[in-house]
Amino acid sequence: MIKKFKKVVIKIGSNSIVEYKSKKIKSKWLNNLCKDISKLHKTKKIVVVCSGAIALGSNSISNSTLRKLEDKQAAASVGQIELAHQWRSKLKKFKINVSQILLTLEDTETRRRYLNARNTISSLQNKNIIPIINENDTVATEEIKYGDNDKLAARVAQMIGADLLVLLSDVDGLYEDNPKKVSNAKKISEIFNIDKKIERLAKSQTSELGSGGMTTKIMAAKICSDSGCTTVITNSNKNNPISSIEKN
Repeated sequence: MIKKFKKVVIKIGSNSIVEYKSKKIKSKWLNNLCKDISKLHKTKKIVVVCSGAIALGSNSISNSTLRKLEDKQAAASVGQIELAHQWRSKLKKFKINVSQILLTLEDTETRRRYLNARNTISSLQNKNIIPIINENDTVATEEIKYGDNDKLAARVAQMIGADLLVLLSDVDGLYEDNPKKVSNAKKISEIFNIDKKIERLAKSQTSELGSGGMTTKIMAAKICSDSGCTTVITNSNKNNPISSIEKN
């Protein structure tokens, strides 16, 4: 199904890219994802929005759960270096150059900054460089608390006129009941209209490393839907998560 799209934003959640206990990059998984991305990169313009900086840097700041905002921001400043290094080294194997862009929601909602960010991304893509975008967690406050990289990814998709947003997470879509509590919960395969009923169904699902959940993903899908952009929510717990989508 991905073949028909030309501009694709891929959002990766913290749970997808970082091991929960060790707080280290899932290296083999990222290698396989980069292999998928390298195939898409031949015919499409790709942007990656990637979480995980706080999780990666947390061990350097404290041996316990980070509770203070300044500690989370400090962890982000440490983890962002590692995150960028991992993307650069993994995609370099496929002769793909990357850049790092750190944004806040304000950057996508203030017109002057919005246009500047859009022009920067466009310039990079014209030179076949894949932008790796993350929330600027070293200065963000509310964004850390609410885990809005899903919404950020949707705003980026809007900004560049993307026609597909892929949300890779620890869930594989929206269910009629919480699948972690109801074993035979039925997955909703397609949603054409995000109404109050759909929004209510999303509220019960959360994640462990990331502070977002299904609610932020449905919000992101709604933003994209208003812009004519398709959204796919899929479980990243596969060796080649993008190729797996194409086979469905």
